Amino acid sequence: MANRHLQRSIAMQSLFEWDFHNQEKNRIGEVIDFNYSEFAPGTKDHAFTQSIVEGVIKHIKDIDKLITKCAPEWPLDQIAAVDRNTLRIGTYELLYGDYDQTPPKVAINEAIEIAKAYGTDSSPRFINGVLGTIYREMGEPMKNDNAQEGKKRRGKVEEKEGKSQ
Repeated sequence: MANRHLQRSIAMQSLFEWDFHNQEKNRIGEVIDFNYSEFAPGTKDHAFTQSIVEGVIKHIKDIDKLITKCAPEWPLDQIAAVDRNTLRIGTYELLYGDYDQTPPKVAINEAIEIAKAYGTDSSPRFINGVLGTIYREMGEPMKNDNAQEGKKRRGKVEEKEGKSQ
C-alpha cells in the first residue's frame, strides 16, 4: 500500500473513531497514534494523516454543509460512518488541499479506493457521485491539467505576479 494511501486510510479510521466517540477533539492525537501502532507499526511520519484529520476537524462545519448540499437525499447522520468520514477527507482535500501534492482527481480517486476497502458494495459509487458533484460545484479546477501543463501555467502566473510587483 502506497504511503499516502495508507496515511489516508489511517486518517479515515481515526476520524471514524472520533466521530463514533461524539467528536472529542482532545482525544484525536492518541487515536491517530493508536491507529498507527495497530495498522502501520514502525511508521514514524504521521504528518500527512495529522494534517488531514486536523484540517477536517477545523473545517467540519463547512465540509458537512457542502456534503449535505451535494447529497440532499441523504441526511448526514444517515450516511454510514465510513462513507461520511471518507467524504469528509475527500471534500477537505478538494477544498483545502494542495493541488501540487494532490490534484482534485487524485483526491476523488483516493476516496473511492478507501470506500472500496472499508465501505459497502455501493460506497464507491456513492462517494464518487457526491465528490464529483462537489468538484463540479467548485468549477472543476485542473480539469484538463496534466503535470507539465500545470507547471507551465503556474510559471506564467508567477511571472505575471512578479512583473506586477
